[in-house]
Amino acid sequence: MLSDERQILNLIHRYAELQDAADFEAVAALFRDAAFRIANGPTAHGFDAVLALKRRHDRVHEDGTLRTKHVTTNTFLELAPDGQRARARSYFVVYQATTRLPLQCIAAGRYHDAFERPDGAWRFTDRLIQVDLIGDMSEHTRDNPLAST
Repeated sequence: MLSDERQILNLIHRYAELQDAADFEAVAALFRDAAFRIANGPTAHGFDAVLALKRRHDRVHEDGTLRTKHVTTNTFLELAPDGQRARARSYFVVYQATTRLPLQCIAAGRYHDAFERPDGAWRFTDRLIQVDLIGDMSEHTRDNPLAST
């Protein structure tokens, strides 16, 4: 049996794994009952909206992936006293290498996440993505939703 903390960290890390693999259906499933927000950018809520956002913006390469590695670090977890809600703050860095571009950092920022456990399993209720540093996103997105951040 995994601790609450480990279960929440696994959700945070699962997002990175699925995003890198361009498994947009599985990413959307993580936010089935949640908001997915980009500061100064688009907001989506629920499976259909998150799936549409991912398909609209993210560039899938010939190998079927985004050619990225999302690295999530410095996570602070705060469990609510009732044991049914939690918040997390994390840093992220996104690396990318394509046939056109060498390996490089294309974005760095913070995730502010909220979780709940209504039926015994932790799930996202909200993710706010705050991009602090942005690099060459030309091979990562079709129409950079982060351009205004």
